[in-house]
Amino acid sequence: MNFQQLRAAREAVRQRFNLTSVAEVLHTSQPGVSRQVRELEDELGVDLFVRVGKRLTGLTEPGKVALPIIERLLAEADNLKRAGADFARAGSGTLTVAATHSQARYALPPVVRDFLAANPQVTLHLNQGSPRQIARWLIDGEADIGVATEALADFDELVALPCYRWSHVVVVPQTHPLADEDRRGERLTLERLAQFPLVTYEPGYTGRRHIDEAFEREHLEREIVLAAMDADAVKTHVELGLGVGIVASIAYDPARDHGLHAIDVRHLFEVNTTRLAVRRGSYLRDYAYDFIQTFASPLSRALVDRALATPHGQPLELSPEPPPPSPWRAPADAVAGG
Repeated sequence: MNFQQLRAAREAVRQRFNLTSVAEVLHTSQPGVSRQVRELEDELGVDLFVRVGKRLTGLTEPGKVALPIIERLLAEADNLKRAGADFARAGSGTLTVAATHSQARYALPPVVRDFLAANPQVTLHLNQGSPRQIARWLIDGEADIGVATEALADFDELVALPCYRWSHVVVVPQTHPLADEDRRGERLTLERLAQFPLVTYEPGYTGRRHIDEAFEREHLEREIVLAAMDADAVKTHVELGLGVGIVASIAYDPARDHGLHAIDVRHLFEVNTTRLAVRRGSYLRDYAYDFIQTFASPLSRALVDRALATPHGQPLELSPEPPPPSPWRAPADAVAGG
């Protein structure tokens, strides 16, 4: 049994049993992949894959049991390489961070600046994707750290740590009736908001779930005329008059978005929590801990290690810190969300 055989079996599942794709990923030939898989099965004495002719079509019952073990063996081999690199090349290497557009655009820039200044020998790769893409990259070992608001806590394979809490704001053109009402001190209600077409995030992005839940609790119909993956797209279409926007408060900058008026709506929508996730059981190099604490100062190395060592399902009490600095501030008498 060798690691190449294990990689061939794991990749066969990841590539939906398409051996041509497996061969491309592993930089080998399709017959070579077939041979590696068959040799592993011979070594174990059971068939791991269901076959129709020469094609793999699924996992057998022994294959379903073996796959998580294969994943752990390969993850530990990767951890061993990382541990060796920590001693052989202390302070240098590559760190891959995956984040949603909102995090990459608004929360991460000062973190990246400070981290690279303190770790000049580290090459940082910043990948953007949906929360579920980020989770998959972490699980597959294609990213070291993931940052998102949605989904990360839904995966058993990940340790998702709360970083900071944030709320939404409504954005409208300066001449919009809701802007005039806000200037007069009239508090926006959900019923009033439902009277306008809405522009906000796609489902699964940046607290969209809490927006939907608020309208559903009040049994209010809402018309979402456009759903986007990032706040910049939302704000652009609000400026064009397409509808009333709902975005993360950190995404509104009065200097940059001078054509828009922001309305605090913490009393309407539940507060959201952004999380930082790593793969359960992964080995983190020293500079990965530096990045984590630069992003969320309460997440010390000791706390992260404690979280990694806590079995899945056991509670780990952590308190998220306030959101990153934003140029926009809610009115002093605004009602905080629950």
